[in-house]
Amino acid sequence: MNYKRILLKLSGEALMGEKKFGIDHSRLNQYAKEIKSIVDEGVEVAIVIGGGNIFRGIQATEGGIERVQGDYMGMLATVINSMALQSALEEIDVYTRLQTAIKMEQIAEPYIRRKAVRHLEKGRVVIFGAGTGNPYFTTDTAASLRAIEVEADVILKGTRVDGIYDSDPEKNADAVKYDKISFTEVYEKGLNVMDLTAFTLCNENKLPIVVFDMNTHGNLMKVVCGKEEVGTLVEF
Repeated sequence: MNYKRILLKLSGEALMGEKKFGIDHSRLNQYAKEIKSIVDEGVEVAIVIGGGNIFRGIQATEGGIERVQGDYMGMLATVINSMALQSALEEIDVYTRLQTAIKMEQIAEPYIRRKAVRHLEKGRVVIFGAGTGNPYFTTDTAASLRAIEVEADVILKGTRVDGIYDSDPEKNADAVKYDKISFTEVYEKGLNVMDLTAFTLCNENKLPIVVFDMNTHGNLMKVVCGKEEVGTLVEF
């Protein structure tokens, strides 16, 4: 294995599958099986999931809800997704722990770094819910922060696109994919990999990022094994 400890970042929208809202259980179960495949090989896995399939904090302002309140509502949406993934993983005998940045002891542990690291060392999948617990920060930033805190080797950003392109491949058929790219080049070209706060955190802490297509069976295993043909590696 190329990486011993990873942080997997999934978008909430990815859980929708073919639906327009909510959770597609076939997609959820697919992700759980992909995660189990690398856990069975001894990879330590932490996960952060977005909440955009249920609620986006930024959308709240359109309905007259203030930004801070909307962001907290978005954090609760990530907890719903985290609980769903936890259930899917435990259904196939993967030991998990859910930790949240907002205390809700009836359903999850509060986030404690030392506990999270200990769980990872014991082979448990640790899911981090509720973002950073602070408004104005995205789940991308939460993923970067948690990855740095638990000393992950890499952030794996699972998307519906198979890497980073020089333009949007869904709009431009001639878009060119990068196999590897530096943090500096991403800044200079203005490419959209993560939000700037999250991306800068990774850059400053020398944490590489791999952007890859999570929806293709076996891709997660290939990325963890260091197969260069899958995804795009952002390095230094």
